[in-house]
Amino acid sequence: MDDGVPPTAAQRRSAGPGPLVRHCGPLPLLAVGVLCAVGAFAVQEWWQAAGALAVQLLCLPLVVGDRRAFLVRSLPLLVAAVSVGWSTVVAGSSPEPLWTALTASLRLLVLVLPGALLLGWIDPAEAGDHLAQRLRLPGRVVVAVVTALGQLDTLAASWAQIAAARRVRGFGPGRGPLSRLRWSASTAFGLLVDAVRRAGRTSVAMDARGFAGDTALRRSWALPAPWRRADTVLLLVGVVVAALPLVLRLAGGAFVASVG
Repeated sequence: MDDGVPPTAAQRRSAGPGPLVRHCGPLPLLAVGVLCAVGAFAVQEWWQAAGALAVQLLCLPLVVGDRRAFLVRSLPLLVAAVSVGWSTVVAGSSPEPLWTALTASLRLLVLVLPGALLLGWIDPAEAGDHLAQRLRLPGRVVVAVVTALGQLDTLAASWAQIAAARRVRGFGPGRGPLSRLRWSASTAFGLLVDAVRRAGRTSVAMDARGFAGDTALRRSWALPAPWRRADTVLLLVGVVVAALPLVLRLAGGAFVASVG
């Protein structure tokens, strides 16, 4: 920048061409993720979930900027959907287990996919500015949310550090699947312990900066929180996508009633 001030995360993200979400603030991203998750509860039949998922996939050009990152984020969702469908077939007592399993798998994708993709575009510090200035939330709540979002970014790095430390000490995973499962469980426990320790340090740091008293209610914010045209467009598209499962459910009920 000309004045020597480094660009913010929002300015770096929105510089140049890219998908629509690249030019959006954190509030519409959070709102669309929550709305799509709530709308997924209206799914009752597999064709409703399939229709809603098809529309979400058509909206991917508005969200996806890097195909590799999209594959990395969507692969765990596919594994979870397949596991849910398989468990439904094995343990379910429905007269049509295959259709029930398909409905459960597709419903999970409709529920989680929008939030999983949109969360990657949210910058914690920018989210704090918008929550404080747009929604007028208390400073204590804003800093807690920013800290929680920031901790999500450190989970992968913490996992890698814990895994490397365990390998150095001779506790690496074996070749068998059972050994790898035990190693993953013990590493996850170490990650949980590390997260609890970091939460304690964060709470002490917040208390030291005055967030334990009434001074947290009178905070100033250095960066602006503008609402852009792209925010409005994304929010409108998100409302339509989130309402689609309910629309399909009502339309299906009306069709069955008219035929009957």
